[in-house]
Amino acid sequence: MSHTEHPLWKLLGTLYKSHPWHGISPGDKLPEDLIAFIEVVPTDTMKYEVDKTSGYLRIDRPQKYSNVYPLLYGFIPRTYCGESVAAFCAEKIGHEIAGDGDPLDICILSDRAVPHGNVLAECIPIGGLRMLDQGQADDKIIAVLKNDLAFGAWDDIHQVPESVLRRLEHYFLTYKLAPHEHQTTVEIAGIYDREDAYEVIRRSRDDYERRYGNIDDILTAALQKIRQEA
Repeated sequence: MSHTEHPLWKLLGTLYKSHPWHGISPGDKLPEDLIAFIEVVPTDTMKYEVDKTSGYLRIDRPQKYSNVYPLLYGFIPRTYCGESVAAFCAEKIGHEIAGDGDPLDICILSDRAVPHGNVLAECIPIGGLRMLDQGQADDKIIAVLKNDLAFGAWDDIHQVPESVLRRLEHYFLTYKLAPHEHQTTVEIAGIYDREDAYEVIRRSRDDYERRYGNIDDILTAALQKIRQEA
């Protein structure tokens, strides 16, 4: 039975709005095909971020300078950048590092403008940026919007033009810098292909279950207990 067919989730979906991080399934075809939650689009002048307690989008900060997000930006539900993601990063860069403790970020290429965030997007991971921020693993999965007319047929990072990758790198290396500042807390340790992206996604799912447990199992057990006590 898929996540969307489960009677518990149908009931909860009827009564309540799902929390974007914990209450939405990333899909049954992970890591090759997944559902992402979009927080920010390229036209936004604010950096929006899901509030981890309420699940609502909140204003994290204004986009202070001329930088704008080059792609759709959000995260993969029910992922967590913990010890397993950090260990994979450490293996690649050659020294120990911690995960940033957030859901796994994702950047999505699309030919068509999306006017606002707070939406779900089905996408295909094709690679990623091995990014470190303040000494923590902060990977950015790169994906294409599923069925996108311009980019939907791409299936690996080597198909993305070098100029697009350089623009994405430049954004993350400079988006927190004020004019005349040169010191950044961000490092791009490399760009990786689809297979490494799959591994990072799988590890982020493992980290999530270690941190929060299997949400489906927890809620199913809770529903059974309620029925027994009724």
